[in-house]
Amino acid sequence: MQTYIKTYGCTLNQADSDIIVGILNDAGIKQSHDEDNVDVIIMNTCTVKGVTERKILEKLSRMDGNGKKVIVTGCMASANPDLITKYAPNASIVTMPNVARIPSILDYIGSGKRYVIDKYDAVDRVAGFRPTGFTIAKIPISDGCLSSCSFCETKFARGRLNSFSEELIINAIKYSIKSGSKEIQIASQDTGAYGLDKGTNIAKLMHKISRINGDFMVRVGMLNPEHLDKYITDMIAAFDDRRFYRFVHLPVQSGSNRILKSMRRNYTVEGFADIVRELRAGIKGLSLETDIIVGFPGETETDLEATINLMNDIKPDVTNISRFAARPHASASRLEQI
Repeated sequence: MQTYIKTYGCTLNQADSDIIVGILNDAGIKQSHDEDNVDVIIMNTCTVKGVTERKILEKLSRMDGNGKKVIVTGCMASANPDLITKYAPNASIVTMPNVARIPSILDYIGSGKRYVIDKYDAVDRVAGFRPTGFTIAKIPISDGCLSSCSFCETKFARGRLNSFSEELIINAIKYSIKSGSKEIQIASQDTGAYGLDKGTNIAKLMHKISRINGDFMVRVGMLNPEHLDKYITDMIAAFDDRRFYRFVHLPVQSGSNRILKSMRRNYTVEGFADIVRELRAGIKGLSLETDIIVGFPGETETDLEATINLMNDIKPDVTNISRFAARPHASASRLEQI
């Protein structure tokens, strides 16, 4: 039986797909780069944006109508299994902590049956990590987060923070380097929250990564500003290792304190700007990426102007701009929409 893996969404989702690749390889199940000529398509889904969700559902509907065998995993499988069933009633649903079952599920759906397991249990997925030999290795370090942003549905999909074992993460990185990886991308829903549920933090993990021997580079994934004051000095020091890219993805979302409060972001514009200045002062050649949501419920022209002023002030190297889209399980969806 041949499979094709289609991945949507963030680096954490891509890391999860790499785990699925390792599971399939262990079971001797072949993967193809051509989705038109395979037995089963595995779709690792994203639910963070409405436009992405619509694209996934349209594709699922077409494949279901054409009789394709599909396994849906990822955030949509946890957050909106009923929506998957509505658009693709024959598709199987497997939440990410249960993907180790996929080899046996393939035999099950091969006989024409549908398999559904939509319960999400917190597990240390990196414990099942198998090096793929990819040049870039994406290593998941946690699931969930500590935030409660009013616009986000991913918290509903992945739950509260569950940081994976430092020892297992370090071992996964070592295995990847040994199998030929030259770049390590540490991925999480919020890298900045890593370890805060286990008495550690991302800075301490970075220092442990820096003790690994080898010629490789490390990219640290997105981190929210609200936790940085707990370890920012130690994190800046960790960037002294030349193998860490001088790159920080720090989403601000709005330059208006009134909107940030409505978003439940737990920091101020002034606090964000202070963090940026501290990072730039401590990390020579820093490349800064941020995210902006435009059209959040209640946003006025004055709020938008404040965001533009902030961008002109901090001058990020990369800015990801998204139009607000109401997500079903997020509280901002119940506010008056613009």
